[in-house]
Amino acid sequence: MSSFDDIYEKILQYPTIILHRHTSPDPDAIGSQAGLARALMEKFPEKRVLCAGENDEGDLAWINHMDQVKATDYEGALVITTDTANTPRISNKLYEKGDFLIKIDHHPDVDPYADMSYVDPDAPAACQIIVDFLNAEGIKITKEVAYPLYAGLVGDTGRFMYPETSEHTFKVAAQLASTGINITEIARNIADVTFNEAKLQALAMDKMEIDPVGAAYTIIMQDDLKKLGLTDDQANVAVSTPGRIKDVLAWNVFVEKSDGTFRVHYRSKGPVINELAAKHDGGGHALASGANAKDIDEVKQVFAEVVEVTKKYKQNHE
Repeated sequence: MSSFDDIYEKILQYPTIILHRHTSPDPDAIGSQAGLARALMEKFPEKRVLCAGENDEGDLAWINHMDQVKATDYEGALVITTDTANTPRISNKLYEKGDFLIKIDHHPDVDPYADMSYVDPDAPAACQIIVDFLNAEGIKITKEVAYPLYAGLVGDTGRFMYPETSEHTFKVAAQLASTGINITEIARNIADVTFNEAKLQALAMDKMEIDPVGAAYTIIMQDDLKKLGLTDDQANVAVSTPGRIKDVLAWNVFVEKSDGTFRVHYRSKGPVINELAAKHDGGGHALASGANAKDIDEVKQVFAEVVEVTKKYKQNHE
């Protein structure tokens, strides 16, 4: 793994820097991308710094908007990906046209795709790594830089509830808050849902099935989304819903895509599920991962595997 100094030296070498994040972004993806981009723009006003994506920010456009990038922008450019574990998830495939690629991430490094990388799976959010990088290299974190970074930190720590949250995480949060950002506004923007999104959460709960071992699942179909006027990305609002049930230890939320396949969301309060996700064209963290299922038969297989790992976890902890 490269050091922060190695990354900084590469940044110094390039007049154009283009930052990418993952598709169907969450606050940490957009926040880490935007926070680093804004910091570099303020530190190096002579450089051209762009945020690339497929304009799929959706309800998260309040954090940052993407720039319009063209293939010609990548000629002789440095490309940096943030919060993106593998190449299929990189938003906007033009990243391949850059001169040099750097990966900054906090997911397990199962796909070391970059020319240079800094990956810390113990960090609860990519935004925390970006703050550490900026501090290490003496790059000032202004209010404009802090806003998206704090949003990403709050989002990926589950409002500081997830187990990866550490004392250092709270120090980072305090540093960002000290710039004068409106932390109440950020928390409200992350928590707020539309009326129809709330209806989808209720529907997900109503359709939920719970196995006696403490594994649960719910399936959101395209018809469900269409009736509520919601997009596939907006279905993410229901991913945490089964976890509100006290006896649920691990769960899946399956979201049907327009092609009839399913986006698989794995979440857990203890059982390790990222190894299961890897079996289905996915991956992620030990307690939060994503994958894909080609049909209902694979959906059933995915949940059967979650039931089994939850059963073993429960036996080991009783």
